[in-house]
Amino acid sequence: QVQLVESGGGLVQAGGSLRLSCAASGRTNSNYVMSWFRQTPGKERDFVAAIRWSAGSTYYAESVKGRFTISRDNAKNTVYLQMNNLTPEDTAVYYCAFAARNYFTDDARWYDFWAQGTQVTVSS
Repeated sequence: QVQLVESGGGLVQAGGSLRLSCAASGRTNSNYVMSWFRQTPGKERDFVAAIRWSAGSTYYAESVKGRFTISRDNAKNTVYLQMNNLTPEDTAVYYCAFAARNYFTDDARWYDFWAQGTQVTVSS
């Protein structure tokens, strides 16, 4: 079992920044992927960014490239999502997810554990 605890999120004006954090605990090793997804009411959960823990490789959705940065702190088993130049279209519930595999996937069905979600609201 892996437990994920998110923090961050909130309300910000367009053009502003926020940082999300997600701490993992439990049965983790180095061969996994941690990702961020987001979801708005009535829509599917969309991939935002991912990091392969062992290699540090990062992946981004086209809509956030150049604005969002995913990073990790190995010592704290924590993944971060730095979000800059936010727009109202970024408004969503953001979820941290853990996939017990060492290859990237943007398919939410392949993720084994999920955090509780945190609301990000960007006002215009």
